[in-house]
Amino acid sequence: MSIGSIVLLARKYADRVIVVDEGSTDRTAELAAIAGAEVIVHSSNIGKGMAFKTGFAAAEGADIIVTMDSDGQHNPADIPKLVAPVLSGEADMVNGSRYLNGRETDTPAYRRVGQAILDRATVMNSDVKITDSQSGFRAFSASTKDIFRFNAHGMAIESEMLADAGRAGLRVKEVPIGVRYDVDGSTENPVRHRVTVLLMIFKDMEYSKPLYYFTLPGFLLGAGGFYMGLTFLRNFYLGGSLEFGPTVLMILLTIVGVFMSFTGVLLHSIAGLLMHLK
Repeated sequence: MSIGSIVLLARKYADRVIVVDEGSTDRTAELAAIAGAEVIVHSSNIGKGMAFKTGFAAAEGADIIVTMDSDGQHNPADIPKLVAPVLSGEADMVNGSRYLNGRETDTPAYRRVGQAILDRATVMNSDVKITDSQSGFRAFSASTKDIFRFNAHGMAIESEMLADAGRAGLRVKEVPIGVRYDVDGSTENPVRHRVTVLLMIFKDMEYSKPLYYFTLPGFLLGAGGFYMGLTFLRNFYLGGSLEFGPTVLMILLTIVGVFMSFTGVLLHSIAGLLMHLK
């Protein structure tokens, strides 16, 4: 499905259609404008986050903002379904989910596993219960547009926006949507994409979820060191000898684990205090 067709279909369900062209070298901007879209052109590809930021700023005055991919995967006919919970006052943000009614089984296993990992990590980071963290088909109440950071440069923007929504206490609802995989226009390696997004989520958790980022792995490391210590003491009591290498490893694991655990607790306390002061 071409950009012109997408714009024409979207205009049936929206008062305005805004297309942010990320430095494309084809006729995307021209065809979108002919179809009736308001076109904003970035001279180069500066990232999906900045494209969202530009689009949200251009949508000033709108009551509801809908985002969707332009490669034809999303069906504009699903727009009424997305905006309905916002219009009824049930939600501040609506996520179009491909998996609300179960995950597809005709895609490669590594894609399904990768998506499940990203979904779980996003839920941990955002505290928003979601089944499709990487969906780009979403609806937002206009009152929410200033809470998003738009820092992520690539596809990680979807997870970042959910994290921002969770911290702001937005009411997030999911509705099922259809999707076409035969028109996927992405040139990014899916494995590399998922690893990049996962690293971004973990980096975000360093500040927002220090108990997950520091304390949990620190506790596991410390517990491993403590278990090794008990094993060594038992062997020593039974007449064995302590070996230098494993003993140093035990001490290192224990010290690092305790340090990380207390670091996470301290950062969590500081974050809570800062939020209270706000």
